[in-house]
Amino acid sequence: VGSTALSTQLDPEDLREVIGAYHDCCARVVAQFGGFIAQFLGDGVLVYFGYPQASEDDTERAVRAGLELITAVTATSPRPGITLQTRIGIATGLVVVGDQPGGAQEQAVIGETPNLAARLQALAEPGTIVIADSTRRLLGTLFEYRALSAVMLKGFSAPVQAWQVLRPSTVASRSEALHSAALTNLVGREEEIELMLRRWRRAKDGEGQVALLSGEPGIGKSRLTRAIQQELADESHIRLLYFCSPHHQDSALYPFITQLERAAGFADDDRPEHKLVKLEELLARSSRDVPRDAALLADLLSISAGDRYP
Repeated sequence: VGSTALSTQLDPEDLREVIGAYHDCCARVVAQFGGFIAQFLGDGVLVYFGYPQASEDDTERAVRAGLELITAVTATSPRPGITLQTRIGIATGLVVVGDQPGGAQEQAVIGETPNLAARLQALAEPGTIVIADSTRRLLGTLFEYRALSAVMLKGFSAPVQAWQVLRPSTVASRSEALHSAALTNLVGREEEIELMLRRWRRAKDGEGQVALLSGEPGIGKSRLTRAIQQELADESHIRLLYFCSPHHQDSALYPFITQLERAAGFADDDRPEHKLVKLEELLARSSRDVPRDAALLADLLSISAGDRYP
């Protein structure tokens, strides 16, 4: 954002230093989320997700990388008095990838998708992400969005629906977030469901039970789990959900951190003191020493407690 104005204020060598720091920041974040930097375009960056290696969550990775980039670029201070910002556009679709004519190094992507992403980027306000409707449908409720009015974009014959990504949602289950629509009937799993319900009844009688449900991706583990939850909907129980994440492999306690944040009802814009109050209210239900436990968990949750606890 504003690189042209910046070029009138700085010597070319100083501007190169600023743009270089920006490029380094982008490269680091994109690599963290498994993206592929196809090209540095002056003050812009063209990034592919799903190429050269595809994964099931490329769309999610792209958006999470975008959110992280906004924060990381703003925190980059290549020179005193200069604050950088970026705007991001994301589109998803079919493309053809091939060598650039004339022996250029980057891989050319042919199709509507990169043009749409570029137009959405121009539409975005500084420090925001705008995504195409095709991207939004693939993301489900993994993020919170603000619908933008359908807009006419250069080169497109019909108005395009766009969305601004606000923040990750607090939804507990990725499966539920991605498949929030009405579920189809479950077929051929009566034996597995009955086995789980028998284990449930034994647990209620005082015999603790553990069940491990395993299988290759896509076999229907999450769907079966939701079916069992529906069977128990009218019974008194407490459900605890813990999820690992491919985006937080460097945080061994990430499943517990996110579960505690959900249980305490943390909001994205809560100040540290507000989070501490919510954490204390959560612990007051069961803890015999709230200050001691709150101090420990505040450290786990990276909440600055100041002088609140001895």
